[in-house]
Amino acid sequence: MSNPAPDLEFIKQNFPEPDSTRAVLPLLKGQKALVTGASSGIGKAVAIALGRAGADVVVNYATAPDNAEAVAAEIRKSGVKALTIKADVSNEGEVQAMFGKMFSEWGTIDVLVNNAGLQKDAAFHEMTLAQWQRVIDVNLTGQFLCAREAIREFKRRGIVKNVSCAAGKIVCISSVHDIIPWAGHVNYAASKGGVALMMKSIAQEVAPLRIRANSVSPGAIRTPINTAAWSTREAYNSLLTLIPYRRIGEAEEIGRAVVWLASDDSDYVTGATLYVDGGMTLYPGFDTGG
Repeated sequence: MSNPAPDLEFIKQNFPEPDSTRAVLPLLKGQKALVTGASSGIGKAVAIALGRAGADVVVNYATAPDNAEAVAAEIRKSGVKALTIKADVSNEGEVQAMFGKMFSEWGTIDVLVNNAGLQKDAAFHEMTLAQWQRVIDVNLTGQFLCAREAIREFKRRGIVKNVSCAAGKIVCISSVHDIIPWAGHVNYAASKGGVALMMKSIAQEVAPLRIRANSVSPGAIRTPINTAAWSTREAYNSLLTLIPYRRIGEAEEIGRAVVWLASDDSDYVTGATLYVDGGMTLYPGFDTGG
């Protein structure tokens, strides 16, 4: 069954464009960041937010180079540098080449945002091994490969006190489905559950080196990939039954959360998962007492 056409008047009334005049502190001034899957959606918003906070940003993409270049152009408006690099994060050689190019251009990395992810949905009994494997490869193995390269550089370089209190920061973009089961999306939920404990285990291991690892787990966020869930009044009202705060989230809100976790303002935070979900993880079905 096809999705209904977006209600443009409803969208205009309820979802204004982000306020580009919002004051942003230069919390990441002088730092070098890499955001995977940054050519659209949450990754795009995170990359732009890091740039506005003063970081130079590598915009990683797997497809759509024009979109990646547009994101880089937007980042440069903040007076910082931006570089686009194509790489499939599930491919070890491509990940190593991406980090090598970043280091040859900028010397090092201070912040990694592991964002790249995808869905290959199917009923469990119909899910193919290829569908399972591709989601695990990108969503979980991709985060492992990128985190490993970043940590190798953090350990090599150590703390640079005039840049950051920490030797390096990793922010994993997970999902509320790292704790909420999701029928019909078993591969996706499994990958995000894996991210949750991978991040915590990494954080535990490298904390003595003053390397921090944390996650941001978004709930329902308004992006082009889920237009059918919010672009008509009927669909939006149905979605809101899952969100106690009674609104959908904006990608820019994830960007601000990532900036905080990457900054020295959160220097005593490691191994934590920040749920940015309007209360979706609060079991909204019980909001009247069950």
